[in-house]
Amino acid sequence: MKKSVRTGVTFGLTSGAITTLGLMVGLNSGTHLRSVVMGGIVTIAIADSFSDALGIHISEEAKNVHTSREIWEATVATFLSKFLFALTFLVPLMIFELQPAVIVSIIWGILILTVLSYLIARQQGAHPLKVIFEHLFIAAAVIFISCITGGWVARVTG
Repeated sequence: MKKSVRTGVTFGLTSGAITTLGLMVGLNSGTHLRSVVMGGIVTIAIADSFSDALGIHISEEAKNVHTSREIWEATVATFLSKFLFALTFLVPLMIFELQPAVIVSIIWGILILTVLSYLIARQQGAHPLKVIFEHLFIAAAVIFISCITGGWVARVTG
């Protein structure tokens, strides 16, 4: 895989997992409504995918070491991987009730982050468990904080 595409895919999958899980857990904690959680996923798939793609685009331009083609490859790979991966979190919501769907989504996100972290660690010659733990710790923090924040917003506004 080309380095520019790998940059976009790894960023898109990581961001897709963490931001979508944070949003899902927060919205679920605050509303307990499937329609709100689904709407949030679609919204984040569109808005955050474009935002992240532009962020990668500008970041790669700022490095001033890549060709225009490489920059656009990273941009498109970021958008597509984030957009498509974020949409996969809709599947459990279409199959299960809300609470089990959120749990299945968390497992799905953790699985993807674990596999991605393992592959990155192997590529860099790093210890896989250390890299996996580091990445999953950050994801768990986002999920926990989003859950607490969603519940707090519901109490404050409810």
